[in-house]
Amino acid sequence: MLDLGSVHSATLRAFAGFRCRLEFVELADGLDSLNGEIDARRIRQQADALLPVRHTEPIDIVLCWDLINYLNQPALTAVMECIALRCKRGALAHGLVYYSAKAMPERPSTFVPVDDQRIVQHTTPGRERPAPRYSPEDLARCMPRYSVERGRLLRNGMQEFLFKL
Repeated sequence: MLDLGSVHSATLRAFAGFRCRLEFVELADGLDSLNGEIDARRIRQQADALLPVRHTEPIDIVLCWDLINYLNQPALTAVMECIALRCKRGALAHGLVYYSAKAMPERPSTFVPVDDQRIVQHTTPGRERPAPRYSPEDLARCMPRYSVERGRLLRNGMQEFLFKL
């Protein structure tokens, strides 16, 4: 399992009962360099360098959280393509897209499991930025290897997606 968010002890506890390899990459630290690059090849190289090395055992699950919103379209394509190369066929990726809100926090949130049914979103108070409000069509263009397995609108106005590789 690959988690693109912050490492949190509650996340480790939530998955402690499963036989799995958990890898964390706080991809938020590389957002400015990924979004600031214009050459597609260089974006891909940067994305590849930020992600963990490929293992002989491929990834089954990717937790993108709200990171999708913070990547421009070329960077989103590069990151998800690099992730796809580390995953097994049929792997699942979970993501949250700011859908109804026109603004979002300036930095990605931290998501912490409370129990088997609930996750709490911790947002740093302060400035906001425009939300890209990616549509399913935008995501399909940016993530051509992935299809939407499930999508639903959450009470907080975010669109939750489960993508399948």
